[in-house]
Amino acid sequence: MLEKNSSNSFFNEPYSNETIATRIKEVLEGKVGFYSVGLYPASLAYNCAMQEKGLNILLAPREGRELFGAFSDGDLFEMDCDIKSKIESMAILKNDKSRRYNRLEDLIIKCELVVLSSNSKHIINDVNLAFKLKKDLNREKVLIACLVGSFCHDKNLNESFVLCEKLNNLAFFSGFHRHGALRNPLDSFTANFCHPDAMNAILGAKLLNKISPNIQVSAGVHNVEGQYIKAAKNISSIFAGFGHTFHKGNPGLLPTLLTLLLDQCLDQAAYVSMSRTDREDLYEKQPFPITELGYGVQRIEASLWKNGDFVQVRDHTFSQLTAMVADVRGSMMLPVSGSPTRNFQAGEVLAEKMIELKRCPHGVEEFIQWCEKAGLKRGALEGINSLTYWPHIIKKYLIPLNNSSMINLLYMSIMGPKEIKDDIYNVLTNSRELTNYCQESANSVHSKKISNSLNNFHLKNASDFIIKSLTDEGQLYFESNEIYFNSPLESEDNPVYNKVIDYIENYLADFNF
Repeated sequence: MLEKNSSNSFFNEPYSNETIATRIKEVLEGKVGFYSVGLYPASLAYNCAMQEKGLNILLAPREGRELFGAFSDGDLFEMDCDIKSKIESMAILKNDKSRRYNRLEDLIIKCELVVLSSNSKHIINDVNLAFKLKKDLNREKVLIACLVGSFCHDKNLNESFVLCEKLNNLAFFSGFHRHGALRNPLDSFTANFCHPDAMNAILGAKLLNKISPNIQVSAGVHNVEGQYIKAAKNISSIFAGFGHTFHKGNPGLLPTLLTLLLDQCLDQAAYVSMSRTDREDLYEKQPFPITELGYGVQRIEASLWKNGDFVQVRDHTFSQLTAMVADVRGSMMLPVSGSPTRNFQAGEVLAEKMIELKRCPHGVEEFIQWCEKAGLKRGALEGINSLTYWPHIIKKYLIPLNNSSMINLLYMSIMGPKEIKDDIYNVLTNSRELTNYCQESANSVHSKKISNSLNNFHLKNASDFIIKSLTDEGQLYFESNEIYFNSPLESEDNPVYNKVIDYIENYLADFNF
């Protein structure tokens, strides 16, 4: 793994009066290269070829892969032959008699911005190679970005993480698109290009804006948050696909389910933002204020009352990036026409098989088999890849369980132990149970203490808790005491959704990492 502060900028820092104007001109006239051409970069290239006479993209497929390998036979049959020829020209090395495809080193030589389009399986090796080639080829001012949509995992350390947090100068590019929609000549799309330095962010966004008039790219400094959101929303999109399919006859449930999935995704990213070692630099050491990038205000923080004072616990500044939030919303919507995202489709498969078999999957491998039989390629299921590492992520970034309860439920439905699967199935498939789970699981620990005490107010320890919490000395008592109710009758009558909440919280709290 590269060192955290490896140089990754369009400029030799610090900025120099003598060279800055020349360098900006070079960047604005440069090209964008996409390495490892999967569905998204190939579709972007199609959009570019469909709209532009001057092509600003170069492509380099991974060795051994076909340029159009991510597309189905049906997609390829529907494509315009002239447009496919233009895309081929983006990937073929010019002035080479063998007419070979570009390689990563070709992109680094010819482009000012190189986007590594690899998925989580390859991205760490590709990042290491790209930075090595920059140095070897004396192209240190080429900016490297990624668009990987899942968490990474270090097997030696048994640690999961957001790649941009490990490499805090790595740029991140992400935009919402539906499967095949980028080949629509009339549709428009928004995206974010994030780099911790505002000038690098705005130049990268301008370069990407040039690839097609259909794509509007906004600049931001929140690369870590952007990448976290993409990984978390890919998981959430699975749940959304499940909800739309299994509960399509329950229109009252879906707004609650989808709103909570969105809110928790953003709240989790706000906790991740607080863990950044360079967080203060995002706001205090910029060449100009981030409000000049389109942020409404310089900083948005959430505070909680602790030990007699307000303590900042979440940084929501990134939520001003409209395209980033739109990405989450869009991934959870069932489209009027065309296909939903592949993670959403995985959720549809989950619902269909649970309707058929009347049970949760036995494990992740069975779920993946269901998806593959439905025509979804394993390498495209980034939401499932991220879900595999979920307990590591909530531990690493100290994400409260009530801010991650929906993904927690999905995780346990697929990867939880056998003894809880029947109860989880009942919660997922019963509208009333799932609605109650949505409401109760999102409550804080203190809220649950109050609710449990009021439900058991006939018990002395419950009434004492409420009374002392309302007195002047009650705040310390309120924060430091757990209330337990051990009535066998009450335990037997405990609703299924409450049993599942308690089980999940205990399971994840005691998870053996």
